[in-house]
Amino acid sequence: MEPLAKPRALVVTVSDSASRGERQDLSGPAACEALEALGCEVLDRAVVPDEMEHIRECLLKGCEVHKVELVVTTGGTGLAPRDVTPEATACVIEREVPGLAQLMRSEGIRKTPRAALSRALVGVRGRTLIINLPGSVKGVRESLDALQSVLPHALEVISGNTVRCGG
Repeated sequence: MEPLAKPRALVVTVSDSASRGERQDLSGPAACEALEALGCEVLDRAVVPDEMEHIRECLLKGCEVHKVELVVTTGGTGLAPRDVTPEATACVIEREVPGLAQLMRSEGIRKTPRAALSRALVGVRGRTLIINLPGSVKGVRESLDALQSVLPHALEVISGNTVRCGG
């Protein structure tokens, strides 16, 4: 099997205020830019409120309708009462990938101790990797930087290409 071509991605910003148009979504475009720099093709971007059902619907649409290889969320991973992105993600994924979430947190902690407050999840549904990122531009960039060395291989393995797994 050949390596995965250009992975297709969906970016979902989770923010009450951005979904109401009260503030500009900056983290979604930052995620798109960072993903494109990593070689992904961003097919679509959405902004949804901090509501379980809206988040869940977007994740499922990415996995089952668009059949993208990667869905990235920004926002809703903290401790605020309305931060429910990890819970919505947990309802959708079939398998968790805790090492990737740990990697993002451990790299983030090197820059700010507040990274320890992230409840971000990473998991797989079918052949789609779902990654929860923080809601800040800085957090998005730093988290994706932390994953850059392993993300291509993770997407390749999820796609079914396990030829180079033992290497």
